[in-house]
Amino acid sequence: MATTNNLQVPVVEDGIRYWNEQPASVDGVLGGYGTGSLPRIDALGSRLFLLHLYPELCTVSSALKPLEAHPVSNPIRALDVGAGVGRVTSDVLLHLVDTVCLLEPVTPFIQEALQNARKSAAANSSTQINGRHPIHWPGLAEQTKSVTFLQGTLQAFDPAHPIVSNDSSSSIAFIDRIGSHPDPEDPMTDIDSGFDVVWCQWCLGHLNDIDLVAFLQRSYVALRNHGADGHNGNSLIVVKENTCSDAEDGGLRTVFDEQDSSFTRSDMAWKAAFREAGLRLVKEQVQEGLPDGLYVVKMYALK
Repeated sequence: MATTNNLQVPVVEDGIRYWNEQPASVDGVLGGYGTGSLPRIDALGSRLFLLHLYPELCTVSSALKPLEAHPVSNPIRALDVGAGVGRVTSDVLLHLVDTVCLLEPVTPFIQEALQNARKSAAANSSTQINGRHPIHWPGLAEQTKSVTFLQGTLQAFDPAHPIVSNDSSSSIAFIDRIGSHPDPEDPMTDIDSGFDVVWCQWCLGHLNDIDLVAFLQRSYVALRNHGADGHNGNSLIVVKENTCSDAEDGGLRTVFDEQDSSFTRSDMAWKAAFREAGLRLVKEQVQEGLPDGLYVVKMYALK
């Protein structure tokens, strides 16, 4: 991968320090855009993007659902990294998959996500408004779905073999599992069984180029194999991130943000990272409908 045109690179501790100072809310993780149309439009765009790639996940009769859909024999597992307060897990992934593993390094954020999941799991008819609990994580109250909470950084995390421990010396800590449990005696029994979807949104900018490529490679190894030809079937990695303009000569470009110690990469820079990681780009799409004045947000599907 070509070298960045910035002298500065993201520093893990600086990024965590910045986010620790932000409100532990949807508005906080979205930089003040959490109370407008952005969360709903973003979540809808993400769901449709994933359904076009993985139509078996469609739960209602539609043009997306295969006429002769083969039943999925195993629970569909998703990984949500840099998950913040769990917005993507609750608003996108739990609507489509059976179980989610959520990774977040910032303590106030993951604690907010955990508390919201617990409230949703404990919801009953007396706490619902118009048939729906105000905090809704699909499937948790019914014990049909689950979310596992892990705390740690992307740099330290191996999706194929998470280092999960309650020991404070571990780089990745198991916090809790809410919802269904395949083995009530061991909530982590399936923690290293791989993923059908690895979802990375608004977090990979905190990785330098080397760490980004390494994380993408580790994520590929963690994809579960549903294809008879041994090419991971429908399993995929989704990257949804801000993009800046490419360099004037058409080459890759990165912009360093001193405030939160992160990169914004251009489309060419993202694609260079994907190639270096040995991944194949199978679909790309701009997220439409976001407020004016923001970076262009693109979704990339990788296999």
